[in-house]
Amino acid sequence: MATPDIDKSAASPPVYRGKNDAPGSEKNALGRQDSQVESLTTVGEGDGTHRKLKARHIQLIGIGGTIGTALYVQIGRSLLQGGPASLFIAFSLWCTVILAVTMSLAEMVTYLPISSPFIRFAGRYVDEAFGFAAGWNFFVFEAALVPFEITACNVIIHFWSDFVPAGAIIAIVLVLYGLINVLAVKWYGESEFWAALGKVLLIVGLILFTFVVMLGGNPLGDRFGFRYWYEPGSFAEFYTTGTLGRFQGFMQCLIQASFTIAGPDYVAMAAGEAENPRAVMPRAFNAVFYRLTTFFMLGSLCVGILVPYNDLEMTQAFNESKPGAAASPYVVAMNRLGIPVLPHIVNAMVLTAAFSAGNSYVYCASRSLYGLALEGKAPRFLTKCTKKGVPIYCVFLVLLISLLAFLQVSENAAVVLSWFVSLVTASQLINFSSMCVTYICFHRALKAQGISRDTLPYKGFFQPYAAYYALSATFVMTFVGGYTVFLPGRWNVPTFLFSYTMIGVCPALFIGWKLIHKTSFHKPQDVDLYKDVAAVEDYHNKYVPAPPRNAFSKWFNWLFS
Repeated sequence: MATPDIDKSAASPPVYRGKNDAPGSEKNALGRQDSQVESLTTVGEGDGTHRKLKARHIQLIGIGGTIGTALYVQIGRSLLQGGPASLFIAFSLWCTVILAVTMSLAEMVTYLPISSPFIRFAGRYVDEAFGFAAGWNFFVFEAALVPFEITACNVIIHFWSDFVPAGAIIAIVLVLYGLINVLAVKWYGESEFWAALGKVLLIVGLILFTFVVMLGGNPLGDRFGFRYWYEPGSFAEFYTTGTLGRFQGFMQCLIQASFTIAGPDYVAMAAGEAENPRAVMPRAFNAVFYRLTTFFMLGSLCVGILVPYNDLEMTQAFNESKPGAAASPYVVAMNRLGIPVLPHIVNAMVLTAAFSAGNSYVYCASRSLYGLALEGKAPRFLTKCTKKGVPIYCVFLVLLISLLAFLQVSENAAVVLSWFVSLVTASQLINFSSMCVTYICFHRALKAQGISRDTLPYKGFFQPYAAYYALSATFVMTFVGGYTVFLPGRWNVPTFLFSYTMIGVCPALFIGWKLIHKTSFHKPQDVDLYKDVAAVEDYHNKYVPAPPRNAFSKWFNWLFS
């Protein structure tokens, strides 16, 4: 999508025009603009982070946050519970929900690319109390995902050997996360770029692997195609039998999809530290659609092709509480077909994926907490940044919460994983619902103040109906996600608490802030749509990209531009 430049005066709504006509576009004698130093700094009052993330970093950060162990390993549990057809339908259906969320978020973030955007938008466009609850929910969500991926790293490493104790693995991973996230944002971006690139190569490789082996390109010469969709069948029964059992199997797959599929929030969280965000962010959000289609829809299809839902090896791996690479449908398929070595390569790549995802969560959790502090919804000392633009205290607090990963030292790793999955699934769905509510209020404000959406850097399709669709789906799934705990014989107190705690905490945060600060919902005509916009436009109009250092960098910049 083409990204026009924007101009705004205090007396008129935003109107875009060509860059050659933009104010401040004059260059000095060296051919560089006077604001080149400013281009390294983000915009927004009191914001001390730096704009060091390039287009290729933003693109891969979005991928890094979306692809973790759930897509390679945990998806196997859904196959067991729902069957291949339920898995593919559920993932495809949920992709449409996330696409609607993406379009809503993209429209707001590209208009005002600041640090922790959608958290701060919730307070500006809806209600300060709503922003407080939404922000802390997102922080809990991201912070809880860090120990989840650390736990996953431990399980994956034990695919090879149990020699290294869990405590040592956890400590090593935490130290590495600390070093990467404290040094400087550009090192985070660079490390995440290469790790996410590995994830892309892995999922593309596994899709190609599926295509080749299903057509007979395997040691057994077995041309099995879609055999497992017919025998044992396309739909598995869960908990009960018959039509109800198959529907419950589908619901298990849909719950897994709501945990596994994400993306737009990770792209948005990097907006405040992205170079030239008005040009970069629209392309990054557009790319979410291709990631959803390629990684999640095709990935769910491949899993159902490779392994029957009643496979004994995969069933035993989950029943024995060893949800590492041994439980991955891809590894199970390689063992079934007698393919050596490849399982170890896949395990190594899955380990990289888990580490990279955890790294993304440390970044997003620290930036969400930083955004809350900037808005006065978290202690002010958390706004302190290093000279390199790192919110140091926020990073340390996230790493402190990540010590929860040590729970697996005294508890079964699979149990700890299930707890974190339950907690973050509810938080993620509340987070998506909050984004949709915020967009609906943003859309109303634009209309009330006579600002045409055609003048925005990004205009989503089917709005505001797409936002209402996503809001309905995510709100309902928030309550459905832990329903199995209420089935006869399946009551479990920790599972119930992890599934529904945030559903109770978020309204409490909202009501508490509202009572204390006596906030009110913003009327559409009173919403401040111009705060920080002038600074964004000034940065955008004066931005001059630094030339690539070598041909290698030039090629990467072109590929991800």
